[in-house]
Amino acid sequence: MSAAKSAVRRALLYVPGSSQKMLDKTRGLTADCVAYDLEDSVTPGRKEEARSNICRFLEQPKASGIKECAVRINAVGSGYEAQDIAEVANVPNLDTVVVPKVDSRSDLQWAADFINHKRTYVGPEETSPKRVKILALVESAKALSNLSEICSTTSQLDGLIFAAEDFALDLSLTRTPSLTEFLYARSAIATACRAHNLPSTIDLVCTSYKGDEGRRAMEEECLGGKGLGFNGKQCIHPDQVVIAQRAFAPSEDEVTWAVRIVIADAKADEQGRGAWTLDDKMIDVPVVGKAKALVSKAAACGIDVDAVREKWGNQEPE
Repeated sequence: MSAAKSAVRRALLYVPGSSQKMLDKTRGLTADCVAYDLEDSVTPGRKEEARSNICRFLEQPKASGIKECAVRINAVGSGYEAQDIAEVANVPNLDTVVVPKVDSRSDLQWAADFINHKRTYVGPEETSPKRVKILALVESAKALSNLSEICSTTSQLDGLIFAAEDFALDLSLTRTPSLTEFLYARSAIATACRAHNLPSTIDLVCTSYKGDEGRRAMEEECLGGKGLGFNGKQCIHPDQVVIAQRAFAPSEDEVTWAVRIVIADAKADEQGRGAWTLDDKMIDVPVVGKAKALVSKAAACGIDVDAVREKWGNQEPE
């Protein structure tokens, strides 16, 4: 069975599996993706407890506001990863596994193979085991140098995530507000995802989250990441989710532009016109492709595209 349709991940929120209170709080959230964590936010002595908490939680009906339930396992070679996968692989509401510290093809291949080996759950309307998606965290110079082979390892890979703090540790970098020290890595990751047709490119964590200062920092980082080609952001606090999902969704002006292009292009095609203008700007195939992609993303983000189409239904190519 092929992987399920790729999700929109404007925000990926980490929630420590060792905190039942925080797990329960996610039931009231509206979020594209919640990653229940077994790795960095869980101390070694509480790994077993966290696994049990997450399994019980994901056996319950999925919260209506959460589109995707993921679990971040421990890194391959950590000594915890096999038990992580063995215990969570068959929980009914598992959509995605987040694999940290993927340095090479072999790391990702082992994780994918072991997940598929352990995945035996058959849902009520399925005739074969559901194939979960995988997101891989890029956290080192070695991973950056192996991006192409990592991206082509398995069809289950649905995107890359940039882990800035571990990357800074690996390269002895000091994180600054401008984030210029990460420019090469971020650009390389976004480019690799595009080159290998991976739908999700998820940017670094904003470490500021309290008050107005945290909100402004999050907004600036989201806009900066979007400008580099990322289409989502990791979050460590629920307040960051709303900011990320707004920033990485098409704006009202973008949706209006895209809908006008799509409507006018259909009419231009009927008239046999290969290139035409709108608002005194030349419109050709690449522009139309971008517009169609924006319309699709807007619909996936819950924007009422039909209402915009109705408003601009009489749009004509110039």
